[in-house]
Amino acid sequence: MNIKRYFQNPWRILARPMYSGWFDFLSDKQYLRLVYHIKMGKKLNLDSPKTFNEKIQWLKLYDRKPIYTDMVDKIKAKEYVASLIGKEYIIPTIATYDNPDQIDFNVLPNQFVLKCNHGCGDMCICADKTKIDLDKVRKTLWDGMRHDYYMQWREWPYKDVERRIICEQYMVDESGYELKDYKFFCFNGKPEFLFVATDRQLKGEETKFDFFDMNFNHLPITNGHPNNPHGVKKPIGFEKMKELAAVLSEGIPHLRVDFYNINGHIYFGELTFSHWSGLTPFSPEEWDLRFGELIKLPNL
Repeated sequence: MNIKRYFQNPWRILARPMYSGWFDFLSDKQYLRLVYHIKMGKKLNLDSPKTFNEKIQWLKLYDRKPIYTDMVDKIKAKEYVASLIGKEYIIPTIATYDNPDQIDFNVLPNQFVLKCNHGCGDMCICADKTKIDLDKVRKTLWDGMRHDYYMQWREWPYKDVERRIICEQYMVDESGYELKDYKFFCFNGKPEFLFVATDRQLKGEETKFDFFDMNFNHLPITNGHPNNPHGVKKPIGFEKMKELAAVLSEGIPHLRVDFYNINGHIYFGELTFSHWSGLTPFSPEEWDLRFGELIKLPNL
């Protein structure tokens, strides 16, 4: 073990205690000050936040509307979004469950997606039911059900989501093997930037993030993942996605609106209030400030 490397990055030392709940006794503000200092290598300015990542922490603490809980609930969000833009943009739901033991895999189709409604990420993307380990899937889902996404990064919208499991229709885009994710950064109803997530379903490959402006010009930004060396093409229906993102984010200081696009047919993905929980640096660093300038905080 490289002891020097661990002390150069305090997160390597404190990650396990934090995930294990050792710091749950801290208030949200205390916890965020601590984790921001560790993850970002600088003090958190909550009195006069300037950067995107600082303002995300401020919003976690002070922008708390009850509707946000429904907006991050992967089951209730579908109803919320459909009421605003229409059911045609919603991925079909196969079933919902209170816990993994309720899932009868015998009645599910050969292809499906399973996920917890209170967190992020897909727990099981099944392209062929005959090839998956059902016990492993159930264990993964139980682990997901127990995970407290609010306590991990103090993202308030997740605090009171009633934990359930949703099974959705399996989908791939024109690639035939993945479902690219188009994630729009919106500010009071105005989309300003997006990134496209690719290679998420490729084994042995790191996910790629490519940032673009609203004319789909590629931007020199990395944030959490590298760019795709093969590039990303502008999707059919890009302008429509912008319109829908504007509708879903209206009146909210910052909201990331995610879509999938299959040969021009747009599907809603999810709504995210705290991209990377505001704890991942932008490179170059100037983009943290440029994104932050677009967030107009209430009462500031």
